[in-house]
Amino acid sequence: MSSLQSISPARAAELIKAGALLIDVREADEHAREHIPGAQHNALSRIGEAMPSHREDNVLIFHCRSGARTRSNAAKLAATAQNCQAYILEGGLDAWKNAGLPVALDRSQPIDIMRQVQIAAGSLVLLGVALGVWVSPVFYALSAFVGGGLLFAGVSGFCGMARLLAVMPWNRQSLGQAQ
Repeated sequence: MSSLQSISPARAAELIKAGALLIDVREADEHAREHIPGAQHNALSRIGEAMPSHREDNVLIFHCRSGARTRSNAAKLAATAQNCQAYILEGGLDAWKNAGLPVALDRSQPIDIMRQVQIAAGSLVLLGVALGVWVSPVFYALSAFVGGGLLFAGVSGFCGMARLLAVMPWNRQSLGQAQ
């Protein structure tokens, strides 16, 4: 199987009640904050290392937040689900919630790292522009530096700000609990 079919949240819920395994492929920080009850966590970044134990007659359903990660990695997910029926949850966790199905939300967990990066980067760019306008044009360099960092992250796949935020105390505690 080179690709996986998508199924609706309602159909996924039926299959889960019948014994299908739901696998959350989001990263640990995302899963710790909000997840579908009963979903097994196996981050896409580690999907080949250790799949949840399942029988060959099991049905596997993979999900992420919006469905984009699972769709773009369907071939990789299909390869890990050899000898069993596997699907992608269409629309991911967002569609699951929109269908009125239950989620477990732990507001004590920090928001996911990429949202923290967006907040930090946006704040630094705005600060650089404001200081550039009201204090000195030299501060525009702060906005340029952050923009360059975001461009580098997009091209290389390495985000230094995400790495820095990941080791902050509020994130280390939650990731340790999630794994």
